[in-house]
This record gives sequence, structure tokens and C-alpha cells, in this order.
Amino acid sequence: MRFAQHLERDLDAVIDGLTLPWNSGVVEGHVNRIKMLKRQMFGRAGFELLRKRVLLA
Repeated sequence: MRFAQHLERDLDAVIDGLTLPWNSGVVEGHVNRIKMLKRQMFGRAGFELLRKRVLLA
């Protein structure tokens, strides 16, 4: 019931998401890649190296 209430509250966004041809797939792919790099580098180096890897990858 709560899920349906939240859908009704954002009904315009739900309808747009189901009917418009645009999506955020490309952006989500980049976010996934950055998260993978972050996980690989956890505890190894600082932010500067992570930044360089993200910009060069």
C-alpha cells in the first residue's frame, strides 16, 4: 500500500519514465564504472590517484 502511495505521489515522473524515449542508462554506466574503480582502490591511495584514474579511464 505504501509503495502505491509513493507511486501516486510521483505519478508524473512514473508516466514520463514509462512513455518517453530518453533514459539515464549512459549516466548509470559511468557511475557504475566510477564505483568499481573506487572499490578497487579502497585503502590503497588517496583521492588524487582515484581522480586521475577516473579521468584517464
